[in-house]
Amino acid sequence: MTVAQNSRPFAAVGLAAFTILALLTTPAEEAGAGQQGGPGEATRALSGAIDIHVHSYPDNVERSVDGVEASILARSGGMRGIVLKNHYDPTAGMVYMVRKQVPGLDIFGGIDLNLPVGGMNVAAVDHMTQVTGGWGRIVWMSTFDAENQVRYSKQNRPFVRVSSNGELLPETKAVIASIAKHNLVLATGHVSPVEGLMMLKEGHRLGVQHMVVTHAIKAPVLMSVPQMQEATKEGAFIEFSGGSLALPEAPALMDTFVDDIRKAGPEFCIISSDLGQKGNALPPEGFAAIIAALRGRGLTEQQLDVMTKRNPARLLGLP
Repeated sequence: MTVAQNSRPFAAVGLAAFTILALLTTPAEEAGAGQQGGPGEATRALSGAIDIHVHSYPDNVERSVDGVEASILARSGGMRGIVLKNHYDPTAGMVYMVRKQVPGLDIFGGIDLNLPVGGMNVAAVDHMTQVTGGWGRIVWMSTFDAENQVRYSKQNRPFVRVSSNGELLPETKAVIASIAKHNLVLATGHVSPVEGLMMLKEGHRLGVQHMVVTHAIKAPVLMSVPQMQEATKEGAFIEFSGGSLALPEAPALMDTFVDDIRKAGPEFCIISSDLGQKGNALPPEGFAAIIAALRGRGLTEQQLDVMTKRNPARLLGLP
């Protein structure tokens, strides 16, 4: 019985937790991080960390864990918190239920403004803030249905448009105004770098306090370092989401991460996992491996702590 099955007994979570506990006492090289490290290195990496990009069941695609399991694993690893993300369903309500099952962990959700919630729909954002618990914190400004994503993927299907003729659409501005009003996080999603910068400038103008460029260097965003630097001047963090280190391109991606982080400034960056996909490392395990890979490429413990602990806490409005 695998951890990806929905119908298995709750005891299966214990098997997944055992995997994490084994990782926490295993050298990073043996854990698959590709870097040498002593026992407890993963414990040091995860202790107090916050992962702002975790995928889980329930979803319309295969995931490795559900929201409760992802939270139990994070807590078992000594993490401070996680954000549960779904491309098509708001997660604030799910987080309310998960928090009741997994106390002692800061768990947040959000809403991704793709087509199922009406795209740039200010009513959907306003509603999320009224959901029991108030744990909806991040607004992703369209991901899989973003015009930039659809055009990059060369698909012929409906999409969410956020701008026209170099200007943000009125509905996009209304969403940003709602983010400012409710003190939410503006995450740029999969829009183009130019559109992302327009959103951040509008957010800055309206007084949005918490902004982040979603996995800036990954497709279809592909933000340049100068654009990242411009984004930080508007008050945004730059997210670097590692994903699976088992992919052939992962070593080169980690090299690029380190180079771009140094150019953008670690004080403006956030490391996340973007894990939870079936077949990939479990989110905390993969998160620890990403941190180990970056440490092995010369980033200091202080820099890593800033990007995995302090900056995510600031983004989410935590002390």
